Amino acid sequence: MDGARFLFHAGERTLLTNASILITGGTGSFGQSFVRYLLDTHYPRRVCVYSRDEWKQAVMMQEFQDARLRFFIGDVRDRDRLEQAMGGVEYVVHAAALKRVDAIAYNPTEVLKTNVMGTQAVIEACVAAGVKRMVLISSDKACQPTNVYGASKQMAEHLTVFANSWTAPKGTTCVAVRYGNVMASRGSVVHLFRQYAQTGEALPITHPDMTRFWLPMRSAHEIVEYALTELEAGEILIPKLPSIRLPDLAEAIAPGHATVTVGLRPGGEKLHERLLSEEEPTRTVDVGKYYVVIPQPHPWTSTVRSGAYLHPSFTYTSDQNTQWLDVTTLRTMLQGVP
Repeated sequence: MDGARFLFHAGERTLLTNASILITGGTGSFGQSFVRYLLDTHYPRRVCVYSRDEWKQAVMMQEFQDARLRFFIGDVRDRDRLEQAMGGVEYVVHAAALKRVDAIAYNPTEVLKTNVMGTQAVIEACVAAGVKRMVLISSDKACQPTNVYGASKQMAEHLTVFANSWTAPKGTTCVAVRYGNVMASRGSVVHLFRQYAQTGEALPITHPDMTRFWLPMRSAHEIVEYALTELEAGEILIPKLPSIRLPDLAEAIAPGHATVTVGLRPGGEKLHERLLSEEEPTRTVDVGKYYVVIPQPHPWTSTVRSGAYLHPSFTYTSDQNTQWLDVTTLRTMLQGVP
């Protein structure tokens, strides 16, 4: 998969040029990377970073040193603070979430407050502040979920899609992106494998048959960019991603290194991932690099996206994928990744 291909080129005017954009969870792995991408390629008027950690904000401020950046300390659970931070903002990327499957399993009420109620607070604040578009960053784990994290993301998707029945008439459209594991993001298994390899310990493999969807961080930029500029209200964007086998990733990171099978993580970790539910193909359009899930019903619009709908029996799971990354390709992709 080519992770260096973008919709636009630096220097071109885009819908995001001179715009004001806010990113919740802006100090996270995706948030920081996407901020850099926006500043370097789209020349926005202002990029607002909204997050809870003042230390991460201070470090990011020092590293970026860009007058177009504005930092807001706040929690996505706080609707009033969100609305305050969104003053003059045109686009919101909602990336803040509690994400660790095993830790989340023991803290479900906190997940409810952040991932579900926090999403609703973001939607309400967007409408109150006159934001044009909100993009929810969802997860493959939202599709037929088996754990608390996935269930919370599925609910966040529902809130985002069907909020359009009252947000779209007010001028705020809400859409979502659903994708797989972002290569070397914070807490990634890539860092874990590297750590074990350095200490000489066997690399912990949850299951020898485990598969995952995989994409470079730079490709995640393109996916969110497409959602910000191209989707219709209530649509969910799903990229066509390659799959990896976990043992192949271990071999790519530490050739010949010993591994040990430790079992699936507690809390409902999946052996394989799914990006389309069994029901969704009948209302999903193939648009080239992506699949677009059409909301049903969609009372906020009489316009329905045209295109080739998927066959009802279509399956999009990481173990039955048509695209795979081998050890050599993975090793090349990981070169230069911190």
